[in-house]
Amino acid sequence: MDKAKTKRLAMVINTKRCLDCKACMMACKVENDLPCGFWRNWVRNDSVGVSRRTQYQPGQCMQCEDPSCVAACPVGATWRRADGVVIIDPIKCIGCGNCVTACPYGARYRNPVSRIADKCDFCSQRLARGQEPACVETCPTRARIFGDLNDSESEVSKLVKSGEVVTVNAPVVDTKPQIFYLAGTTILDWAHAPSLPGGVHMPPQFWRDT
Repeated sequence: MDKAKTKRLAMVINTKRCLDCKACMMACKVENDLPCGFWRNWVRNDSVGVSRRTQYQPGQCMQCEDPSCVAACPVGATWRRADGVVIIDPIKCIGCGNCVTACPYGARYRNPVSRIADKCDFCSQRLARGQEPACVETCPTRARIFGDLNDSESEVSKLVKSGEVVTVNAPVVDTKPQIFYLAGTTILDWAHAPSLPGGVHMPPQFWRDT
């Protein structure tokens, strides 16, 4: 396959633009018909008040280059596509929960209705139609920037190449996350933050420059 023609989808998040309006969360819930109380994305905040301005930090599945969830699946129901999106096959998934516990970011959960694993997949149905993920299209301040890292002219490619971004890395395993944050984002104390709706949570972690 010609690598020059293969997309490498990723997202850069500018926390300074996030207003905590939660439009991204509601757009995702409606687009993907998520059950009550469960979410594929979220918005954290520095509730301790470490800065003069409260910082809101959007998050979701990190679409890792080396996803631990894929290695944990016993039936091959979850895999990473050529374009970098980590997908769950609803037909193959047996709902064992291995991938849920294997994800160091707490980005997966078992859907109580379908009884299988669920998470953000960049709204794969929208991608197939040539559209951006619902959270990206809905954000009124463009806090989430989506695009192809292999396209040198895309905004995400330019931001990542600039070196002005950081990634959130789990302390035990480096899964090479493909969700980037603009440098200067406050390191939030995830360990003491309240759990998110649906039991989604972010464990202690460290940041690194890309």
